[in-house]
Amino acid sequence: MRKRIIGQAQQEAFPTDQVWLNLGEIAEVEITSEDDTYPIESALLPGKTPGWRAAQPGKQTIRLLFSHPQNLQRIWIKFEESSIERTQEYLLRYSSDAGQSFQEIIRQQWNFNPQGSISETEDHQVELRAVTLLELTITPDISGGDAFACLSQLKLA
Repeated sequence: MRKRIIGQAQQEAFPTDQVWLNLGEIAEVEITSEDDTYPIESALLPGKTPGWRAAQPGKQTIRLLFSHPQNLQRIWIKFEESSIERTQEYLLRYSSDAGQSFQEIIRQQWNFNPQGSISETEDHQVELRAVTLLELTITPDISGGDAFACLSQLKLA
């Protein structure tokens, strides 16, 4: 008898079949806070680790300002938290007029738990035209605790 053990598809696996935008060349980044050990580049540029982390607890914002309007079809985000139990909320929104007005893409919550649920990966299929600014706001603990916002990866196509 031939036998093979197969695993379930991992949502966390980084999608390699996609051509991703080079954010280092096409966008300027604004952030509300940054831990020197976890710079934003390590969440936005390929081959960098360990991801971004805020320098202080509480709500944080990351803005990508595109040098030329971009059409976006996919937003891939990964968050990780292995040390504390918390409920995080993130909000993604975009602007086609350089921040004069915004449209919400998604607002979502996730429960992190060090005993099992330490990673959240989201793959949003979108049809956004002429995006000049993409904004990610992270509330690391909706109960108001002293959690630090973090982002493992953000990829756009």
